[in-house]
Amino acid sequence: MAVYFSMGQTYTAVVKRVDAMWIGWIEEIPGVNCQEYSREELLETLRITLREILELNREEARAAAGKDYEEFSIAL
Repeated sequence: MAVYFSMGQTYTAVVKRVDAMWIGWIEEIPGVNCQEYSREELLETLRITLREILELNREEARAAAGKDYEEFSIAL
């Protein structure tokens, strides 16, 4: 099942039930993993966590670049 991010990017959520819990992670972004009691809650938590990690990564990349840098969109 794919998780959609507001900027038109699509990520792949891998989800499975383990006993009473649903666990899942985003294939393309290491560290985005969650667990919830329902699949619907899990997908929402993955969306929130994905947004937060992408924003944190952007902030860190811009801080590391310092001043006078350029940004470009790259599509695959």
